[in-house]
Amino acid sequence: MPGWRLRLAARAVRGGGVIAYPTEAVYGLGCDPLNPVAVLDLLALKGRSPAKGLILIAADYDHLRPYVDEVAAVAMAAVRASWPGPHTWLLPARPTTPVWLTGDHPTLAVRVTAHPLAAALCRLTGPLVSTSANPAGRQPARDALTVRRYFGADLDAMVCGAVDRSRGPSTIRDAASGRWLRPG
Repeated sequence: MPGWRLRLAARAVRGGGVIAYPTEAVYGLGCDPLNPVAVLDLLALKGRSPAKGLILIAADYDHLRPYVDEVAAVAMAAVRASWPGPHTWLLPARPTTPVWLTGDHPTLAVRVTAHPLAAALCRLTGPLVSTSANPAGRQPARDALTVRRYFGADLDAMVCGAVDRSRGPSTIRDAASGRWLRPG
């Protein structure tokens, strides 16, 4: 993928836009997590309740630290050992983490992505909101054409690329309790 396309998507994020991009298993919708208008636009596109909370992805764990607190050392070792990769973890949200990210939860879902395009995008933008690119109740998009069918011109940019079609969506696990919310 040419670098100018990534820069264009990063510019859209910085300008408050909503973008689509490939992740490990499905396309994601993303935006600047600190822009409440962009997050509300993303939620409206999906038809998703703000109460559910969202996932943040990053290219490096250090970029997620402003949003989350760590859990016990043994549990954090398991979290860190799973990254980068398709493993989303719930960590305690810092008191300063916006409610539009956590929804009705004391935790925030975070992942250090292993997808090369998603990681490159995060290196340009910092952490991104990352939720599957589909309207609520529909199958997550696994290709750019499906993203276009779902959202058309409502997106501000799209990064095209392959996803691992053999994978399901990322696992989701609570780091403090070890409880699986979405097994792999």
